[in-house]
Amino acid sequence: MASPVYFMDLRTKHKENLLQKLVRLAQSAGLDEVIKKRDLAAIKLHFGEKGNTAFIRPVFVRAMVDAIRALAASPFLTDANTLYAGTRSDTPSHLCTAIQNGFAYAVVDAPIVIADGLRGKSEVAVPIDQKRFSQVYVGTEIFHADAIVSMAHFKGHELSGFGGAIKNIGMGCASRKGKLAQHSTLSPKITKKKCIGCGECSLHCAQHAISIIQKKAAIDPDRCVGCGECILICPQEAIQVQWNQSVSVFLENMAEYALGTIKGKENKCLYINFITNVSPACDCYGHNDAPIVRDIGVLASRDMVAIDQASADLVNREAASPGCCLKSNTEPGEDKFLGLYPKVDWKWLLTYAESIGLGSRAYELIAI
Repeated sequence: MASPVYFMDLRTKHKENLLQKLVRLAQSAGLDEVIKKRDLAAIKLHFGEKGNTAFIRPVFVRAMVDAIRALAASPFLTDANTLYAGTRSDTPSHLCTAIQNGFAYAVVDAPIVIADGLRGKSEVAVPIDQKRFSQVYVGTEIFHADAIVSMAHFKGHELSGFGGAIKNIGMGCASRKGKLAQHSTLSPKITKKKCIGCGECSLHCAQHAISIIQKKAAIDPDRCVGCGECILICPQEAIQVQWNQSVSVFLENMAEYALGTIKGKENKCLYINFITNVSPACDCYGHNDAPIVRDIGVLASRDMVAIDQASADLVNREAASPGCCLKSNTEPGEDKFLGLYPKVDWKWLLTYAESIGLGSRAYELIAI
């Protein structure tokens, strides 16, 4: 059965500006069915890495905050800390980056709550009993939220082909341990050339899995629990994820994490995708390249699979923007994401997500 996906273009008139139109879009998609009185409502978004400018503008987030508060609920903005060492890898840095990128309370009128704690270790194990995982590790504060409104910037992504609602929920809501589990089946690895044997990683490892041998760090895989904290701790950036999984396994992992994140809240989630500033890579970079297509509009749905399928279809119907990085698949109807990342079969993410009950690839696009 086709799921409804609501679409708004970016045209406005003097009687309704773009912020008002966004609220009408969310209401058309069932915001008042998802959000109830006294709900603690998580607005899940990506605050953008410092130096990146492609993320969703804070004024749009403020419009959703106001719409949720009008339903007598309590909205808060949230994300989980990153696995890699960057400007959002721990809560103090994450909060500073969010504020510097415009998500200050004075702008958005809502608090920011980093879902997985100070160092990304605050998590809840959610049983799912799927092919890849028996349980997944979700940021505590997202787990305890009554409802979730996902506001995702739709763009290309080097590992998943594109990033949309499924990635915003599956990867974005996972704790550090959960993110590492999605990326790798092995313990982090030591880059010996960078390691100076300072011992910081060993001091911070709660499992005593790291020791200094001949002035270099070494990880005992039998003791390592895959929390990924050592990746953040190392001052030399000598500890990295082992990228040892195929693309299809990574995509399946991410879909299963999305399943665990919304478990028990299946009817309390609304997904909004901004198909604007469609950059070729993730907002986790400290820069963003020119958009690969024109700004198209915004989608809203209660089905995360349908909204991502519709978003990808709308992008692929476009001609590539002049001067962007795309060298192939530039014509209308050609696959822009395969043009960016030829080895990433992004469609498998949607196929697998549909197979585990996350939603339907069939959709009805309804313009408001």
